[in-house]
Amino acid sequence: MSQEELLKRITVSADICHGKPCIRGLRYPVEFLLELLSGDSTEADILADYPDLEPADLRAVHAYAARLSRIKRIEPLSAA
Repeated sequence: MSQEELLKRITVSADICHGKPCIRGLRYPVEFLLELLSGDSTEADILADYPDLEPADLRAVHAYAARLSRIKRIEPLSAA
């Protein structure tokens, strides 16, 4: 599955999770899944705990995070 196809699994709707990016219109925000993946949970653990998720959904979360990290530079905000 291409990265573009994976990214189509990420949906945004004002009616779901306050407009946060989620998986396939389900109430699984990308940030929640990224937190699980960056912690002690394995992909197998997550898929077992949330049976309506698919392996491609977790790949989509990674693709979305990679896309967000493609920035030219970071400028610090002033503390004023």
